[in-house]
Amino acid sequence: MNPVGILGGMGPEATILLMQKVLAAVPVKDDADHVPLIVHQNPQVPSRIRALIEGTGKDPGPVIAKMARDLQAAGAQALAMPCNTAHHYAGALPEDLPFLNMIDLTGAALAGKRVGMLASPAVRQVGVFEATFEENGIDAIYPDDDSPVLAIIRAVKAGQGGDVHALADIAEDLMQRADHICLACTELSLLARDLPNRIPWTDSLDCLTDRIIDFART
Repeated sequence: MNPVGILGGMGPEATILLMQKVLAAVPVKDDADHVPLIVHQNPQVPSRIRALIEGTGKDPGPVIAKMARDLQAAGAQALAMPCNTAHHYAGALPEDLPFLNMIDLTGAALAGKRVGMLASPAVRQVGVFEATFEENGIDAIYPDDDSPVLAIIRAVKAGQGGDVHALADIAEDLMQRADHICLACTELSLLARDLPNRIPWTDSLDCLTDRIIDFART
């Protein structure tokens, strides 16, 4: 199988969640049946929130690029990054190594829908999903106020768990204008399983999980 390099640590729990999802999704009879992952769990990547929202942080791009080269040297045959916002820096990745782009994969999965976006405010500010949503005929609908979503994301990063009830309330408000919800922050992926069943949602991390497995087993 083809080893996939994971640009991790953004955040650490989300990276572990991706590994768990990959582990759980592959039917196996022994260790050797599992997908090989080379994980660079680097929580020292400069904050995307400080760089893009607050405008006070260092550029994460050079650190992400160095991580990618390290993974390539370790034998990774492709790269994956379980952080939606960090895809803004995808242009810093090596051109000679395939990138399993979670944003494009999510766009393809949601083609033609009116999608309520649960994401870091930076995702909207820098247009992370803009090109793929336009290509796939997706109407993106964001909350009128991003600050409650950011507060939930910050709580998850701080190890406080995050308020899934508040997240559900935001999602249900979006469903007044949308027909589907997109979980477009991997911190929110950690809360997804506790959302009410009445809310239809797609998690960008699940789209990436499927592609990692496909690539590794091809």
